[in-house]
Amino acid sequence: MNLSAIYHRMSEQYCYSLDEDRLIINIKTGYDVDKIYIVYGDPYEAGIMGGAEKWSGDREEIYFKKRLKDHIWWTTTLMPKYKRCKYYFEIHSKDECMYYFEDGFYTEDEMNQDGKTLSYFIMPWMNPADVCTTPSWVNDTVWYQIFPERFCNGDPSIDPENVKPWQSGKVGMHDFYGGDIKGIRDKIPYLKDLGITGIYLNPVFESTTNHKYNTRNYKLVDPHFGTNEELRALVDEAHAAGIRVMLDAVFNHTGYDHPMWLDVLEKGQESKYAQWYMVNKWPIERGRDTRDGRYYSFAFAEYMPKLNTNNPEVQDYLLDIIKFWIDTFDIDGLRFDVGNEVSHSFLKAIRYMTKRIKNDFYLLGEIWHDSISWLLGDEYDSVMNYPLTTAIADFWVYKNRDRQSFEYDINRCFTMYYSQVNDVLFNLLDSHDTNRLFDKCHKNIDIFYQQLAVLFTMPGSPCIYYGTEVALDGGYDPDCRRCMPWSDIDAGKLDDKLSEMKSLISMRKTIQACKSRNFHFPNDIAKDRVISYLKIGDNESLQVYLNCENEEVEIPLPETYEVIFSRKWSQEDDTKGTLAQNGVLIIKLP
Repeated sequence: MNLSAIYHRMSEQYCYSLDEDRLIINIKTGYDVDKIYIVYGDPYEAGIMGGAEKWSGDREEIYFKKRLKDHIWWTTTLMPKYKRCKYYFEIHSKDECMYYFEDGFYTEDEMNQDGKTLSYFIMPWMNPADVCTTPSWVNDTVWYQIFPERFCNGDPSIDPENVKPWQSGKVGMHDFYGGDIKGIRDKIPYLKDLGITGIYLNPVFESTTNHKYNTRNYKLVDPHFGTNEELRALVDEAHAAGIRVMLDAVFNHTGYDHPMWLDVLEKGQESKYAQWYMVNKWPIERGRDTRDGRYYSFAFAEYMPKLNTNNPEVQDYLLDIIKFWIDTFDIDGLRFDVGNEVSHSFLKAIRYMTKRIKNDFYLLGEIWHDSISWLLGDEYDSVMNYPLTTAIADFWVYKNRDRQSFEYDINRCFTMYYSQVNDVLFNLLDSHDTNRLFDKCHKNIDIFYQQLAVLFTMPGSPCIYYGTEVALDGGYDPDCRRCMPWSDIDAGKLDDKLSEMKSLISMRKTIQACKSRNFHFPNDIAKDRVISYLKIGDNESLQVYLNCENEEVEIPLPETYEVIFSRKWSQEDDTKGTLAQNGVLIIKLP
């Protein structure tokens, strides 16, 4: 048995409370392990100090597992009677059996040796206050990300100088096209008709750039976008349409023209804000970027100096801004830009405050990597699930990858965090920071919809980037921030694409299995590039097939089934299927 491949600890995603009654326990092993049993019970069953009585617990086999590239991930759910749990594992590989405790592995003889004190894994107490809770509404939400400057120009009277005519082609890094809040308000009926139930807005507060990530005033909507009153009206109108609203919180840094930074530039170390930023060399001089280390900034961007979110005064200042946003605009969540660089202590303070103002407020971090340190229940609810973005894209990028590689990559994404976090992960395929999905798919519309089909059937909360519903093209920044093609949409030229997206969104909203965290890969089609997976819901199951081969394949289905979404095959077209033996229908999937 490969003992080095086996891992468990009583913390993080390996052992945690799903709720007040259920305890999730996960263990990772190599592929040589055939069976695992968990032996568990209350720590005090043998007396308070143990005494002479030997502790023993209930023995149950762990059945549920996910396959990873080099490991198997085993999962079980326990319901400890007294909210405490003491446990160890019995692991089988062919004829070999080992017992796994907190301090290592033992044979049966070693475990039962007289005088041996065993170091059991122990969950001391499932305290309700320590259970990681996430907003239940997020799993039911279909998000729509809006880059305000390029979505819709609703009020040309507030356009910035040198605004360019609205168009749908390539854009420049510093172009302005006049998108504003009035334009977003005008399109709420469009979003509702599409099926959207959540809007994520890129920054809307005063700033000199088109992207607004260099904030000058956190309490004033940028005049070229509108007013504070218009932002509140947008939220109210969205709520009336059944749509939640999430703003972008840019707290890692400010703009170069923020009054606090200007005070630091003017007064140097004598400024009362000198410790609000991360300055390393005085006096501060202008330069090309911040690679010389004179102060820290977002990346090396000189015009975005980094805030010191370890400073209690900075924390209080930003907490006041969050409270102002919630009180003034009635927003439902915040997405934190550069969410892995602000301090953990600040994030804990944010959660403590926001959850008392709105207990279902959604806290989303922009983190592109494994984020378990931020998702333990006392900081973010969720992160932008870029690992899933990569897992989906890679299967189509690397043509030599087979269905098992896809399974491994997807399973990795949903074994990194708590189950309740998986329910609210922010799943996306493109954004203002990536090239657009249609570009990633090399303009192949079939691959485009295959990837969207995966997005809409994964646990979590799917998000489409504005324009993706009509396959808007665009490379990397700034090309991914093109203007929304309203003239083509209004003329009906993109109705077929809108119809496809509406079907996917409707499927997501009406079929509970789409949202379920319970899924597995049966690998029932013996073709390397045919993906198949089963989503198991409370009332129904959903089977997904994606033919990524270069030829038609045969798919066996039960005689009684319902097609929920298909682009290349219709259940009504009876020439595609033949009834085989035992009530199995063979369809030919293009």
